[in-house]
Amino acid sequence: MKDPKRYLITSALPYANGPLHLGHIAGAYLPADIYVRYLKLKGKDVVYICGSDEHGVPITLRARKEGVTPQDVVDKYHGMIKSAFDEFGIAFDIYHRTSDPVHHHTASEFFKTMHNKDEFIEKEEEQFFDEQEQQFLADRYIVGTCPKCGFEEAYGDQCEKCGTSLSPKELINPKSKLSGNVPILKTTKHWYLDLERYQGEWLEKWIDSHKSDWKSNVYGQCKSWLKAGLQPRAVTRDLDWGVPVPVKDADGKVLYVWFDAPIGYISATKAWAKEKGKNWKDYWQSEDSRLIHFIGKDNIVFHCLIFPSMLKAHGDYILPYNVPANEFLNLEGDKLSTSRNWAVWIHEYLQDFPDKQDVLRYTICANSPEQKDNDFTWKDFQTRNNSELVAIFGNFVNRTLVLTHKYYDGKVPERGDLNDFDKKTLDEIIVIKGNLEKSIENFRFREAVKIAMDLARLGNKFLADTEPWKLIKTDEDRVKTIMNISIQITAALSIIMEPFLPFTTEKLRSLLNIEKLDWELAGKYDLILAGHSINKASLLFDKIEDEEIEKQVQKLLDSKKANEMENHKAEPAKDNCTYDEFMKMDIRVGTILEAEQVPKTDKLLKLKIDTGIDQRTVVSGIAVDHKPEDIIGKQVSVLVNLEPRKIRGIESQGMILMAKDASGKLNFVIPDVKTNDGSGIK
Repeated sequence: MKDPKRYLITSALPYANGPLHLGHIAGAYLPADIYVRYLKLKGKDVVYICGSDEHGVPITLRARKEGVTPQDVVDKYHGMIKSAFDEFGIAFDIYHRTSDPVHHHTASEFFKTMHNKDEFIEKEEEQFFDEQEQQFLADRYIVGTCPKCGFEEAYGDQCEKCGTSLSPKELINPKSKLSGNVPILKTTKHWYLDLERYQGEWLEKWIDSHKSDWKSNVYGQCKSWLKAGLQPRAVTRDLDWGVPVPVKDADGKVLYVWFDAPIGYISATKAWAKEKGKNWKDYWQSEDSRLIHFIGKDNIVFHCLIFPSMLKAHGDYILPYNVPANEFLNLEGDKLSTSRNWAVWIHEYLQDFPDKQDVLRYTICANSPEQKDNDFTWKDFQTRNNSELVAIFGNFVNRTLVLTHKYYDGKVPERGDLNDFDKKTLDEIIVIKGNLEKSIENFRFREAVKIAMDLARLGNKFLADTEPWKLIKTDEDRVKTIMNISIQITAALSIIMEPFLPFTTEKLRSLLNIEKLDWELAGKYDLILAGHSINKASLLFDKIEDEEIEKQVQKLLDSKKANEMENHKAEPAKDNCTYDEFMKMDIRVGTILEAEQVPKTDKLLKLKIDTGIDQRTVVSGIAVDHKPEDIIGKQVSVLVNLEPRKIRGIESQGMILMAKDASGKLNFVIPDVKTNDGSGIK
């Protein structure tokens, strides 16, 4: 395809029912932002579209949980998400929202056009209904046991433990999340998108036409769905929050959020175009435009199969040129999970590291999960900052500016004749620029950021090999040439690093005392002319110390533990025992007199306990949670009439009572106040 006149770039609309985390940024937003910044540096006509997805069951579930209206929920999180994007440097041309009247009108008209063209199948079917609440239940309002893995809190559309896609009727022992009651099946009418027909007519051929230019993970997932055979999919839902279905006999029904949300790209473009005096149709309905969706892998089916089917069925829209979906980013070796609070929240990161947006942007890009899941660790974050941004990029720029001020009072010196090494170095800038363009244009951002950093490596090598600090004593003219070339490399860095590190390059331009330069200028020999005054050096990056990283890791662990405690479910009660059986147990208060680790074991402690009736030895498996020196003198509850048994050759004469919390830690069961040893526990 020839180069387009304009680009329309979208990122998946985030749900406005919670804040942004690291995985969101890595999947759909940072890659798109890098791509858009690159296109704009090249002077392309490009609009970057996004907004909050404010309809659907997750919104209503949170509203019900918090005792507020769905509008209250979306207003809160739309503001929080938009602010986080702005502060993190994700440069949308518009960040819209699907609760806006422009979107409601656009989605309604889109549905009516398809309805008038008989693109929907209208049929009745049985769906779960909560009799107490008098409401049909959307998939997320139904929970039950997963038929695949046995998880007891699986949703009606997916098991979050094993990831299996489900339908509500597949759940074992389904119940309503609204009332907790067992729902009944009741007949209701809905409209369906005929994906099965589209697959046979054109969709599969269209997907096959992108085999060579789409990422293998995207093409492979599409083919997997097509191989299984697409089925008609409901585009309406029985719900009271969303875009009302704009036809007769549809009271109490709204557009299904998966149908409604991608139309948000169109309504956002309309809002942007009206504000800017543009024609939105130029971007959505012209073959001279190129539509590219940036998403995470969980949205592949919607953006590659379903939304194109909607656009094609409507008839007026271009189809996506590419859908460069990323896989998932894990965190410290574990899957990111909002429900378990195992996440790095972007708004919290910005509070903890207010001037280090680019450090996280760089680390995420360098670990981008482009073809497979990848892992973010705080230790790697620290290493990327200290060993690459500080030691390579920052070091080169700082040395160049410091030496220019030291030798020439901050004025760029005249360049003399170039030797072969100089020419080779300057030519390498052009090579790096060309390689970088190929990587970005093929959505290989991990590769791209490494290539961009190679320019800073080139600068460091040039200074190290030429050693101007030594030559200044013997060949001042040669040093002028060296420093002029170093300044040109620094200026080139301000261009090619812009898509990845926008805050840093803005600071770098300020140090160089220049305006933003166009992409095509990178590699030119005279980006900054001789005699130009630059400002005094200041550090682009600061080292991150171990204490800061340890604090973040501990914050994660504390958050995980708190979440486990909050969501911990007690084990079911054991079988009943009689009163007489219980009274056989003799439980006393005792004091630990001595404690030591049992040799060659990790869990066992040998304890000497004063039970009030004697002093005895008890072997207890508590060493993981309690150090011997910390528990001497502690009062405990002891079962004193347990039959003695040998453990690792030591006769244990009782058992101390412990309570296990949600994290698995064993805690002592002790009296509230100091109690005489030997006191019975009843």
